[in-house]
Amino acid sequence: MNQRVILIAGVVLAAALVLLAGSVFTVHQSRQALVLQFGNPVRVVKEPGLSFKLPFIQQVEYFEKRVLDYDAPSVELILGDQRRLVVDAFTRYRIVDPLRFRQAAGNEALFRQRLEPTVFAALRSVLGETSLMEVLSKDRAMLMNRIRDEANKALQRFGVEIVDVRIKRADLPVENTQAIFRRMQTEREREAKELRAQGAELAQRIRARADRERRVLIAEAQKRAEIIRGEGDAEAIRIFAEAFGQDVDFFKFYRTMQAYRQALADGNTSIVMSPQSEFFRFFASPGLVDGAPGRAPAPADLARGGGPAAPAAAVARPLLEDGTPAAAR
Repeated sequence: MNQRVILIAGVVLAAALVLLAGSVFTVHQSRQALVLQFGNPVRVVKEPGLSFKLPFIQQVEYFEKRVLDYDAPSVELILGDQRRLVVDAFTRYRIVDPLRFRQAAGNEALFRQRLEPTVFAALRSVLGETSLMEVLSKDRAMLMNRIRDEANKALQRFGVEIVDVRIKRADLPVENTQAIFRRMQTEREREAKELRAQGAELAQRIRARADRERRVLIAEAQKRAEIIRGEGDAEAIRIFAEAFGQDVDFFKFYRTMQAYRQALADGNTSIVMSPQSEFFRFFASPGLVDGAPGRAPAPADLARGGGPAAPAAAVARPLLEDGTPAAAR
């Protein structure tokens, strides 16, 4: 009798444990639960902890409560300025209503299939009215907010909230990129040529100004040199005039000796002129000065004057017109 009671008690306890285990479920803080009864939703449990349900009749489905990421593939768009742009965007969303999410999408895999075209439509709608410069400017955050709002309107029936939409990368198509690179290269080459031309013009101006200043300085220096040289020559002439004015005959003799020295410097000079020429008056009569008797210059005096110390007649040897020496006749 006691064994039967113990057996029945064990069976009842086991059945109670099974019923208790089937009626209790746990909701993690990162999830939310939807209780279903025969496939129909009964209630939503969003608070973490233990919850209860009818065993064997009700089931529980769990949905993420955290923010989820969806990285969409790249898509090519046409902007408002008719430029093509390849956009690589990602979306962050949160399931706010598990019941509507299950009724509209079923599960996350099916929802992602509908999320992609919805986000692309919002991108095309907003960026299709925007120029490339606006996409690349500081107004980009405002554009992303507009895209998020449009995507939220389209996804309200799914019980999902789009938290953020961001563009990871925005590139031009390959053919447009090459054309832009060529245009940029041409523009930089034009700027470089313009800078070189400006530099050459400036250099030419500097050279012209320096050359002009050099010529002015040289002209002023030459002018000053000529003035100083003229003043020196005038002073020399004045000194010579004062010195030779004291003895005119000696001055004539001295100048004649200088002429002899310059004419007969190499010792091989032949002069063709009349012996009665004024140039040879001191050879004909060395003791006369201007036809008057006077002191004949000593050989040492002639040597200091630059001429040879030998008698003048032996040095000059003037020739007549027929080629014979004047002394021979």
